[in-house]
Amino acid sequence: MTDPLDDPSAAKSADAASQSERGPERTPERDRERDRARFQAERAEQQAARAATGQSGVPTADDKTAAALKKRAEETADFVKTIVYALLIAVFVRTFAYEPFNIPSGSMIPTLLVGDYLFVSKFSYGYSQYSLPFGLIPFEGRILDSEPERGDVAVFRLPADPKVDYIKRIVGLPGDRIQMKLGVLHINGEPVSRLRIDDFRFGEGASGARSVRRYEETLPGGVSHAIIELSGDTGLMDNTPEYTVPDGHYFALGDNRDGSQDSRFLDLVGYIPAKNLIGRAEFLFFSVDGAKTEWYEVWNWPSAIRFGRIFNGVR
Repeated sequence: MTDPLDDPSAAKSADAASQSERGPERTPERDRERDRARFQAERAEQQAARAATGQSGVPTADDKTAAALKKRAEETADFVKTIVYALLIAVFVRTFAYEPFNIPSGSMIPTLLVGDYLFVSKFSYGYSQYSLPFGLIPFEGRILDSEPERGDVAVFRLPADPKVDYIKRIVGLPGDRIQMKLGVLHINGEPVSRLRIDDFRFGEGASGARSVRRYEETLPGGVSHAIIELSGDTGLMDNTPEYTVPDGHYFALGDNRDGSQDSRFLDLVGYIPAKNLIGRAEFLFFSVDGAKTEWYEVWNWPSAIRFGRIFNGVR
């Protein structure tokens, strides 16, 4: 017998036999072909499964409509969420931080004019039932209570009708004695400093213009502000009895002393309970002269807006 190691042909025959037992030699091309065949087989199985359930690999018109409706529903839900979040933020800010108010009357002239819009800080005096929208949660007293300072311009609910908002200047604190004598404010028996300054002018043109006396009043504590006297010092409430402010209450006056319904009228306004305080007036964010235009007359806005008053602080 011939030894395969000594016979080359025998060695080749042995290698061929061994190769035939292992199968075809692996190459990158054969691997790719095998993967391709496997992928096609899996795809054929998936198509067969879809056909068995009535589905197709190609989207139908109904599929596209369903997808569009689903997308529209998701967009609508996102829009509604945005609106809800915005409303919640607005309610939070309005309840606990700042609330906008507008001035409908001239009782606070010259500090505030008709058509002024301002922000009131709700946190200045703490929170009561009137701090909440529509007073939805009634409770007694105040939370995080802080007392007003003499001279603050404050918004409060009218004691006689808590649905009505008023804005006046706090001049009397609990225990103070308040009286008007010949137009001069007296606090605890002492006259308040009142200095005549330039006149305040109402209206425009020869027919509508009117000048009235303007004074700078300085309250105890040093707060100075302007007031006007439409009737000089002989107005209806320029001479009053002495008022004693009860505990837990405040006395408020308008800066337009002859044109303000305020704490001097005990039956109409009277003393302001602490629980009725809403907040302190801080600054103007808009001002428009209503005598020149209506809100819908956009074309008149440029001449009616008081640009010089916007962002002015209230003092």
